[in-house]
Amino acid sequence: MYDKHIIYPDSLRNDGDGWRVGVRLPYYRGQVLSAVEDIALTVDGEKVPREDVRFTVRGKTWTLDELETTYDERWEFGEVAEVSVPGGSLAPGKHTVTAAVQLRISYLPWSPVTSCTTELAVA
Repeated sequence: MYDKHIIYPDSLRNDGDGWRVGVRLPYYRGQVLSAVEDIALTVDGEKVPREDVRFTVRGKTWTLDELETTYDERWEFGEVAEVSVPGGSLAPGKHTVTAAVQLRISYLPWSPVTSCTTELAVA
């Protein structure tokens, strides 16, 4: 239901440390960060290694492994977090970006993965 809204429009950009994209929670309730199992990124058909992905919300940044034990911070519904990849940059122009968010939902016996693919441009 929220899959088409995961990637925030016009949010793909290079910065001095790599590149980043804005993402929103694909769930109707906020989640504690330890419930974020994975955020998989693919750009132009190439998967970004999990260990290279960083997650930032409200000015704080974690690796995906660090999220597993982050019990005192939340990702709220509608809040735009940044998922970044340090070291390197994307060429100017259009890129096909896929973000797949896997959450642990307390009342589900599996961890659903919700994904979104869109075309974004780097200025």
